[in-house]
Amino acid sequence: MFDWKYHVSFIVLLSCLACFFSGGAAPVDPANDDSLSSAVCPIVYQLDQSPSARGYHYTFFGNGFFINEKGYLLTVAHVLDTFRDGGQPYVLVRRLNGPPRLLAASIVAADQEHDVAILLVSPNPFSSSNRVTLLTLDPEPAFRGQPVIAISLHPLRLQNPRSFEVPREDRSSGEVLSYESTQLEKSAPAAEVFLLSHPVTLGQSGSPVLAQNSHAVVGLVEGRWLRSSAVSLTKPSPGSASVPGAAIPIRYAIELLQHDSIPWHSAAKKPE
Repeated sequence: MFDWKYHVSFIVLLSCLACFFSGGAAPVDPANDDSLSSAVCPIVYQLDQSPSARGYHYTFFGNGFFINEKGYLLTVAHVLDTFRDGGQPYVLVRRLNGPPRLLAASIVAADQEHDVAILLVSPNPFSSSNRVTLLTLDPEPAFRGQPVIAISLHPLRLQNPRSFEVPREDRSSGEVLSYESTQLEKSAPAAEVFLLSHPVTLGQSGSPVLAQNSHAVVGLVEGRWLRSSAVSLTKPSPGSASVPGAAIPIRYAIELLQHDSIPWHSAAKKPE
């Protein structure tokens, strides 16, 4: 006669072994999580009136990332300097089945003093077959020694990019070194940045800096900060990059979002 007691015990044993060998529900490594980069998109200026076989020719300025399902983006304000006196900014959005596409973005708000800005993409990329996700924000400040990763996208050919070409992705892992006070805009009061153990390269401005453990954004890459006078104040820790990168603390962006009543997702709570 078939004994169901031993049958159930055998199934439970197999389940336990499967959990043991798979490591259980371990968190996804942000260095390999594709959903994180799907929230990032290049900010560009469209140069052509009509596309060629490789899409529209554009000029690349930096990166932004989605923070809610309504199509709002965060970036650093200096990426938008070209558009202060007019001109239409666009973002390059990846699609599920097809080449990337250009979508118009309007400037909602900008804080030049702290170098943060908000964009709204139209039409809403979350309402169609685009390959987009959003990132949560961490209202808690980044701390010294915290493991972080910066995710950015840039065209394969910076001098002659086309919109149908899939951007190249860069992921820079490191840790938070320290906080520094600096002047991000002429005649503006000093603002805080935190230094990163990895350098910042051309085109990474506006990219999200995520905490390794929670995948929540703790800052935005600040590409303008690296001046000789500022770098001389910093003594990188042993094994760190000779010239550290810098990031804008996410709290400045959160303050701007709250001022304009724009919803965002917290790493620990429901949408604000």
